[in-house]
Amino acid sequence: MNAETTPRKRKNILVVTVHPEARSLTAALAAFAVEHLRAAGHAVRVSDLYAMKWKAALDADDFPGHPADRRLDLLGAHERATLAGLLTPDVVAEQEKVRWSDAVILHFPLWWFSVPAILKGWIDRVFTNGFAHGPAVPPPYTEGALGGRRALASVTIGARESAFSARGVHGRLADVLYPVQHGFFWFTGMAPLDPFAVYGTVDMPGERFEAAKREYRRRLDGLFTDEPVPFRSLTGDYDHDMRLLPGLETPGTSGLDLHVRPRERRGAPRTADQAP
Repeated sequence: MNAETTPRKRKNILVVTVHPEARSLTAALAAFAVEHLRAAGHAVRVSDLYAMKWKAALDADDFPGHPADRRLDLLGAHERATLAGLLTPDVVAEQEKVRWSDAVILHFPLWWFSVPAILKGWIDRVFTNGFAHGPAVPPPYTEGALGGRRALASVTIGARESAFSARGVHGRLADVLYPVQHGFFWFTGMAPLDPFAVYGTVDMPGERFEAAKREYRRRLDGLFTDEPVPFRSLTGDYDHDMRLLPGLETPGTSGLDLHVRPRERRGAPRTADQAP
């Protein structure tokens, strides 16, 4: 058998889609991803946060058994509720989807240089201490708690691509999305791929949408074969104070780039923030 005829192993993929308008570009790309991945033989589950009326705020309602006269220590309360099986049913359901998955894809528009509040609330409430991080699981920034999973951010952006380049006014997209790519995906052990981004999305003509789908199809086909962003591991690369050990930096790098190893092989997707 050649590569064209070798059957692919079925994978489980969680697609999280985040937009209040069901006819949005974000929703269209999510629907395209679900259709394409299922056609390729994968199992796909969807969390449409707006359609689910997802509760975004992490607050005392997440811990109905917590005494009203006791100070709410969110980190400790999350760990106790997680280990005791006392999390709310909506959180339990989402954690089960994450456990089931081999890959997690987030579809969201870039709002104020970050994720929409409802998606941040999904992260805050679902990725609890004791489930995605904490003393009961391997250390962060390693192939730890959720290791073995791939992660992809699919982002729609109103601004032009050049604005998110190395000399662009908004800074490199890799830096803007660092809290998602490194602080969420890699912190929990998932292997983040380079983000897929569609720029200039205001009144985008149909031919550009078709081109975006073609490129996205290629990225979806590489979900389990493309090289992840080679973030450094907390184990071995950092000292006790979580600072990069001397001599490990790649010559000529600074800032957030210090925490990324050089690419080990060619062929990884190239994004605007990597352009000269």
